[in-house]
Amino acid sequence: MDRELVEELLLDYEALGWISRVRFADIDGWALTERGRVEDERRLAAELDETRTRSEVVAAHDVFVVLNSRFLATITDWQIRPRPADPLAANDHSDRGWDDRVLNDLRRIYHALLPVCEQLAAALDRFAGYPERYEAALIRADRGKRSWVSEPKIDSCHTVWMELHEDLLATLGVQRGG
Repeated sequence: MDRELVEELLLDYEALGWISRVRFADIDGWALTERGRVEDERRLAAELDETRTRSEVVAAHDVFVVLNSRFLATITDWQIRPRPADPLAANDHSDRGWDDRVLNDLRRIYHALLPVCEQLAAALDRFAGYPERYEAALIRADRGKRSWVSEPKIDSCHTVWMELHEDLLATLGVQRGG
């Protein structure tokens, strides 16, 4: 979208109480307010009704929930490398075999995610792009840029996954853990 239009919309949405400016430490951006979440949920529900794609999105979400459990376990393995004296030791990434196994797991999860994302994108165009972003992060991680697995401030595998998860939850009006 045109930058000026986006800036105008942000100010309009701020005036409506849907978003607010957030500044904390080195983070600066916009966030939905509670009123904005209600409006977002209303619009997303209307989108599902208008496009008649609720059943497709629900079915994709059901598969995603299973994949999400695998993904969370894999990310935990990336962050924690148990040691005999410390079962919750942080992964210092000195064990190449451990990290390679985790990267292989992330690849398998990516391949399992592809049909889910295809189903979602067929239902609603805005779901397109998640697999490409995840794969791009995975390729960077494979090339030795390990921060692309779970770094929160970049388009890492974890960041892309969490954005897709949040998009699904919001689209279906489901609370996290629900």
